Amino acid sequence: MFNKKWSLLLAVVTIASLLAACTPAETKVETVVVTQIVKETVTVEIAGTTQTIEVTKEVPVEVTRVIEVEKKPAFDDRVTYDFNLGTEPPTADPALTTDTTSVEVTGNIFVGLTLIEPINNDVVPYLATDWDISEDGTVYTFHLRDDIQWVWWNPITGDVEAQRPVTAHDVVYGVKRTLDPATASDYSYVLYIIKNGMAFNTGEEGVTADDVGVVALDDYTVEFTLEYAGAYFPSIASMWVCFPVPQEVIEEFAEKWTEPGLIWTNGPYVMTEWVHGGNMRLEKNPLWVDADSVQIEVVNGYMIQEASTAYAMYLNNEVDTVGVPLPEIDGVKADPVLSKEYYQAPVACTYYYGFVNTKPPFDDVRVRTAFSAAIDRQTLIDQVTKGGQIPATTFAPPGIFGAPEPGTLGLGYDPDLAVASLAEFMAEKGLADTAAFTATYDPVLGHNTSEGHARIAAAIQAMWAEHLNLSARVENQEWKVYLDTIRKDTPVEEAFHVYRLGWCADYADQNNWVFENFHYNEGSNDTRRQCADPNCGSFIGPAEFDTLVKEAQTVTDSDERSEMYARAEDILAREEAAIANIYHYTTVAVTKPWLQRYYPSVGPPYWAGWTLDWEAKKAATGIGQ
Repeated sequence: MFNKKWSLLLAVVTIASLLAACTPAETKVETVVVTQIVKETVTVEIAGTTQTIEVTKEVPVEVTRVIEVEKKPAFDDRVTYDFNLGTEPPTADPALTTDTTSVEVTGNIFVGLTLIEPINNDVVPYLATDWDISEDGTVYTFHLRDDIQWVWWNPITGDVEAQRPVTAHDVVYGVKRTLDPATASDYSYVLYIIKNGMAFNTGEEGVTADDVGVVALDDYTVEFTLEYAGAYFPSIASMWVCFPVPQEVIEEFAEKWTEPGLIWTNGPYVMTEWVHGGNMRLEKNPLWVDADSVQIEVVNGYMIQEASTAYAMYLNNEVDTVGVPLPEIDGVKADPVLSKEYYQAPVACTYYYGFVNTKPPFDDVRVRTAFSAAIDRQTLIDQVTKGGQIPATTFAPPGIFGAPEPGTLGLGYDPDLAVASLAEFMAEKGLADTAAFTATYDPVLGHNTSEGHARIAAAIQAMWAEHLNLSARVENQEWKVYLDTIRKDTPVEEAFHVYRLGWCADYADQNNWVFENFHYNEGSNDTRRQCADPNCGSFIGPAEFDTLVKEAQTVTDSDERSEMYARAEDILAREEAAIANIYHYTTVAVTKPWLQRYYPSVGPPYWAGWTLDWEAKKAATGIGQ
């Protein structure tokens, strides 16, 4: 039997079809003069004989005709922000969100308990009005506001309809759903700080959802019990893995629950269109508690993967802001108009190449060291990226608690070390030259489809050829497919040897960087580090990195924590060479003068706080005329 909302969706399709078939087109009536050919019988005298003949002639005639003309839709005069998402968001489900594209969407249609304020990175109340912390720092009690509604966009009327209030029970359900192994959330490890979170997620015998340390004390009070005192937990509470989600909708529609016309949301925007592979449209939630302060009413997100195409759209006033493609940066800086629209600033993200530590030959630290040390990061920045990025020798960027000063630790450009490390490996394996190395292992570097990533990969491929005298193949995949390929549970024979990735701060603490990414079994660990094995690595004792980042979670002395993280960073990048850090990001973008936005260094862009001069945009673009 069809449920209510499926029936509504079918009704939408049916009505649209009827309208297309039965609604008359717009018409106009006009009178025109046309030439009509008529036949007449005439009598003529020819050679003294009278004859009757038929002749034709042209006669001007006035006629009235009805002409069908294309009926133009009414102009939508709501304040509209146009931008490029860059790719298809893999999901709009908070529990399944792992990438920046999906984060941008979910972060604007759902609310978290807290919000990382996008200008100064302070953790501020959002769904929660405030929170209490137990004396030992292991129990957090959040008090929720009672005026935030679950809303549903009605696809027939176009109205946003209130469903019910968001409650503490929705928070509990959202957290437990993220941790439920059946959900298969790649980000569930972030919640291992919650009591029994890891045990439940990993299927430890005897541990159920009821044992997870989150409980609704009443409809508007939720309590978290932690495994240890984590001062950064209010930052984790801002993340999508903690978002409340509507249980009844998820149970009714399963994986389809995030489609427009089905999804319930509770944030400043609602999703009204998702053309997969094409565009996404979001509209202001008129029932949002702070709707009066939300000035941008419509958000159109395109899914253009080619940076050059998106930039051309910007030049043509089709999008309001865009990242500047690498080849265009010098021209933008020199242009008298574009240079005023240009913005460049550090951002809390790091671009790196991960080595699959279990895939030969990258299961050997000497090979990883060779490939990392052969990358000339400064030349890459000067000649390819050109955005003032900071060469990275360790993982966490400046501004993150516990991050070392750039260039003081880790592994950077060292071609002599690169050559020596590879030579030692080849001698041990009996490989006569680098041609034999390539023939034996056929190393492959993977990246997601992007002109910028392709340029960087080509430059690094050339550096490996120059310094190591070997070739590596480069392959690319569409973003959603790529994310599946680099997962740690992908069969190793299907994995790339080397993959590119960027990591941006979810919160400004090293725990979010070295622990949550690289701890061998409590982090995402896409590198597949194996250093919990007593036989791991040829430079270090067993599990030193993992021990450090685990113990640092509970250390309260900030200087001691910083020292522990510094040591962990050096192990990760230099002694293990598990990854090749390449650069710390800068934002390199252009923005139209009619859009007033900001560039958060942590968390998603928060459109509800932006403003757009709609009259100026209409005048400049000619839309609506």
